[in-house]
Amino acid sequence: MMKLFRILFAATLAIGLSIAPVLAHGYKLGDLEIGHPFSKAMNPGAKVAGGYMKITNHGATADRLISVSASIARMIQLHEMKVENDIMTMKEVSGGIEIPAGQTVELAPGGLHVMFKDVTTPTKEGDKIKAVLSFEKAGQIEVEFKVGPANPGADQQQDAHKAHKK
Repeated sequence: MMKLFRILFAATLAIGLSIAPVLAHGYKLGDLEIGHPFSKAMNPGAKVAGGYMKITNHGATADRLISVSASIARMIQLHEMKVENDIMTMKEVSGGIEIPAGQTVELAPGGLHVMFKDVTTPTKEGDKIKAVLSFEKAGQIEVEFKVGPANPGADQQQDAHKAHKK
């Protein structure tokens, strides 16, 4: 009975481990690990979309995300959004986004992100945006940004509006 239990346990573990990479939605490029690239469905009439992910550098030297390319937009930039002196600002990150050695950098709504500008084909929930990330040292990797619900960002817009009024 114990032998059967061990065989079943080993088989279950093997199946679970083989499925894990598919469920994780992550990518590996040298010392870099790119986790869960995602975007939000675009609102009607919108011409921009954001791209988000976590990038972990397991190496001993820093790297830099220098560009992103994808066919859905005429222009793609790396952006930073922040609130300074109660005013929300968004600007292109000059020189790319540094990924320090041994650290994780999160590209997320309200902070660092990929900005898909002048989008030619609006995205909807369930779509996948094929893109190529280019790193200064590690090179290039193809990824897919999974498009989730629109969540029009009303909370974020209200927070920015409140911050502007203060």
